[in-house]
Amino acid sequence: MLPMQRKLTTPFLVLLTLPATAMGFALSVQISVLSWILSTKYGLDIHEIGLVWAAGPLAGIIGQLLVGVISDRVWFWGGRRRPFIIVGGILAALMILALPYIGAISAPLGPDALLGVAIAVALALDLSINISFNPTRSIITDVTPEGIARTRGYTWMQTVSGTFGVLAYAIGAVFGNFVLIYFAAGLVVVFSVLPALLVEEPRVLPGSAETATAGDDRTSFSNLLRLIRPLWAFLLYDIIAMALKVVGVQPPGLWLEAACIAFAAALFWQTLTERSRGARFARQDLVDFRKVLAANSLSWIGVQTMFVYMIAFVQQRFPELGADASGRMLSTSFLALNAVAAALPALVLLPLARKFDVVKIHSACLGSMAAGFAGVFLFAHSPAVLYLLMALMGIGWAAIVSLPFSIMSQRVDPSRIGLYMGVFNLSIVLPQLVVSLGVGTFVSRSADKGVIFLIGAVSLALAALAWRSVSGDEPGLRETATGASPSTSH
Repeated sequence: MLPMQRKLTTPFLVLLTLPATAMGFALSVQISVLSWILSTKYGLDIHEIGLVWAAGPLAGIIGQLLVGVISDRVWFWGGRRRPFIIVGGILAALMILALPYIGAISAPLGPDALLGVAIAVALALDLSINISFNPTRSIITDVTPEGIARTRGYTWMQTVSGTFGVLAYAIGAVFGNFVLIYFAAGLVVVFSVLPALLVEEPRVLPGSAETATAGDDRTSFSNLLRLIRPLWAFLLYDIIAMALKVVGVQPPGLWLEAACIAFAAALFWQTLTERSRGARFARQDLVDFRKVLAANSLSWIGVQTMFVYMIAFVQQRFPELGADASGRMLSTSFLALNAVAAALPALVLLPLARKFDVVKIHSACLGSMAAGFAGVFLFAHSPAVLYLLMALMGIGWAAIVSLPFSIMSQRVDPSRIGLYMGVFNLSIVLPQLVVSLGVGTFVSRSADKGVIFLIGAVSLALAALAWRSVSGDEPGLRETATGASPSTSH
């Protein structure tokens, strides 16, 4: 064990955050580059781009949930999380390098193979990111004791990861997306492999013996399905919509989407008004966990709609821009968003959360993001106004990538944090899949692509209200309020 790990020094905590930073950087590159390159270089339509992005949520379902459960229980290559971090980092770097060559890869297969190859590359990239994302967060819990040391670990993770996320968008804005791609590939390899080899993991997790004899198998399919009840509408829609896409059937109108909205509304109302009754899956902590799933999923409907389809808004609202200029505008917009999101958790949200109810703080941040979405829809007719409003939205983004995990982690068994991280990630990936499969069709049929930000304004406003149903701070929650990293993207 390195001396700095034994003493839990700040340099060690920074080293510990680098694998999560690598995955966050890869995700930032994907957000900045994927829609742009598919639209401008390969000429895919907006609904086809949505299909490519659907690979991410599918990878998140497979990757984070299964890897979270498996990495809690295995040991090889001298670690529990190390193998997944190393393999995922190397694969992610390779798939980032493949992005500019999708056309060349698909050329021998014929002109009709472009969309399939694009989906395959995006799926491989997302699987790589998701193989590593859960372990990169879990390893911080594994090697730090409870209390302030763990708080420092997660706070540094958000700070370092957020800072490098800003760097990703800055490189894209200044030097272009192709420079960003090649820089990212090298950074992801170094930041994944080197720290994983240097950090020594404990062979036995605290509380694992008690968990093994508890006889409470939360991993059974029926219990997991019951736990994610507020997400049933999204899950059912994703299955049906994906099946229809595979067989090539296009339902008339938007009746399937309307049914999904109605079913989701009923489930959300039932979840958000639920009270603890003392039953096994109705204890207050699990009641609140389901409320967190519902409220968080609403946030990601709006956020993912912006990430996937903003290229269409930029091309319509600023038609004078060419391909490179539109790419730089996207990068600059996301730079403004993430610059605020990187600075706020440690400088503002953590001090506030030590004094006030973190759930109310999160709700207020989402309200400001809803206002930013509405402002873009109404007023963003110049680059300066767009960037200013994206910075305002960064307040909500700062909260989304930090506070929900902190709130959630206070309501679950910490000895199964890998499992619950994977379950929590479903509140991100299932709505993302809805955005890719359903919202894309609606956006493509809308004459005004500003509807992208109108959808965001409504969903973030509803999310802000939904979070108010979650019970207030538990003991110790304020101390760890920013102990989180982006669950995202996938």
